[in-house]
Amino acid sequence: MSLVRHNPWSLIEQLQRDLSQHNVAANSEDNGDVVTSNWAPAVDIKEEDKQYVLIADIPGVDPKDIDIHMENGMLSIRGERDAQKKEEQDGFTRIERAHGVFYRRFTMPDGVDPDGITASSDHGVLTVTIPKQEAVLARKIEVQ
Repeated sequence: MSLVRHNPWSLIEQLQRDLSQHNVAANSEDNGDVVTSNWAPAVDIKEEDKQYVLIADIPGVDPKDIDIHMENGMLSIRGERDAQKKEEQDGFTRIERAHGVFYRRFTMPDGVDPDGITASSDHGVLTVTIPKQEAVLARKIEVQ
């Protein structure tokens, strides 16, 4: 029988290391732009034959309050959701939905057409369509 040393704090130490690495990685992606976010919308990205499609859940955000920019291969989406009514009873306040500023950035692959990017919002779902440039579109070459 062998003895195994048990460190009850090892899980907490590992969690601290993971959080520190995450914070360093998150700060290094920012490229110097200082923007604080109160929340981050869930985003799906899919690649199609002729375009990339980005779909973000942003219920309660007026489309006029959304800014989308494409600069140096980086697509930025920023917006703000106003705080909702507070439910107060006996000194307790309940607010479950996140509110305030959100900010997301995505590195675009080479070969996207920044001039052809379009965005639409429908029932709280933002859809951003990023077309591929013609030179990047794959074509089948037949062997003779």
